[in-house]
Amino acid sequence: MKPRRQPAPTTAILDENALLLREGRKIVEALGQTLAPLVEVVLHDLARPEHSVVAIANNLSGRQVGDAATEMGLARIADPAFPEVVANYPNRFPDGRPVKSTSIGLKNSAGECVAAICLNMDVSLLGAVTAGLSQLMQTGGAAPVDETLAQCAAGGTGKDGRGEVRAALERFAAARNATPIGMTLAQRREAVRELAASGHLNLRHALAEVAATLGVARSTVYTYLPVEHRP
Repeated sequence: MKPRRQPAPTTAILDENALLLREGRKIVEALGQTLAPLVEVVLHDLARPEHSVVAIANNLSGRQVGDAATEMGLARIADPAFPEVVANYPNRFPDGRPVKSTSIGLKNSAGECVAAICLNMDVSLLGAVTAGLSQLMQTGGAAPVDETLAQCAAGGTGKDGRGEVRAALERFAAARNATPIGMTLAQRREAVRELAASGHLNLRHALAEVAATLGVARSTVYTYLPVEHRP
């Protein structure tokens, strides 16, 4: 049985496909400027798989306008049920550099995938930077004594609480998808009350550090305190 011939696209559909490609070019240009220099952005015309590349920004793969579609593009053309977005899959440039890719299919009003925008991030440089930072952060063996770089109290007693207070506030804010300075008034009050309940406010310089971390005056911090902890 011969496969049914697909009807020729109407003028309206052809105009719509051209519009998708025109708008896609703007998206490629904008993403390319935003994500330079680590992310290549490519626009494919899937109606012309042999010459599908119609725009490319931050050319990292060495491809040119007029080059053929990749395996991902051919799979989109062959399968109408192919996922519209395939995000963060591993890939490689021709020279072997590792890549993190995302492919986005663009459909017209008839449900046909006529174009695709593909993002290819060169992760080789990021891997090298990560390895370098890991080495930079390595420490050697234990020191003969425990040391902090804060000024010691007279007589060697009294623990400086600035680091612990700041870290506690940062954890509290991060758990609420915020920064210490960006927290709401209710969140600041809750955070300070938690510090009081945990004993952090008994440490030296604790209130000063709370004020500095939250970006408020020390007198304001007193208003966040439970009554029993106010001076």
